[in-house]
Amino acid sequence: MAKVIENQIVKIPKEALKRGHERKIKNIINFLLIFVLILPSFGSINSPQVCFAKNQQIQSPETLGEAKEMGEKFAGEAKEKLPGILERIWKEEAVPVWSKMWDWTKNWWKGTVWPWVSSIFQEKIKPPLEEEIEKRKPIIKEEFEKEKQEFKKEAPEVGKSLWERFKEIIK
Repeated sequence: MAKVIENQIVKIPKEALKRGHERKIKNIINFLLIFVLILPSFGSINSPQVCFAKNQQIQSPETLGEAKEMGEKFAGEAKEKLPGILERIWKEEAVPVWSKMWDWTKNWWKGTVWPWVSSIFQEKIKPPLEEEIEKRKPIIKEEFEKEKQEFKKEAPEVGKSLWERFKEIIK
């Protein structure tokens, strides 16, 4: 980068520009830290200490017995409320997100990928496949007739043996 100073061009090194940006970023971060962390501690109503203190009603247990009671109470509430909470999260948050993703994917597939796949099949795969089927039709018919004749010969024997086996089981 260059600057014009009194009709003279002065080149500014890139390192100096980086240092300038780093200083600006440090100043912004310092300002945010002061604004967010230090100012609220002077007792404003919106400070984190006041906001969190409103909801805190839990006291630490003094004895092991109290700790055990607190643990049992927590476990009991968790057993009662956790299935309902998980069901609500599943029905109200997870399922809608997954169904939206599925719908988007399905629509994208139908609009983008499927026409391409279909055209490739129609143009490059189907014609040679149909030719091959036409070539093999007579051979397939001959094989089918042979299998039919063999089945006619074997069927009476199989039928008799099955009937005889059934009679033996009953006796």
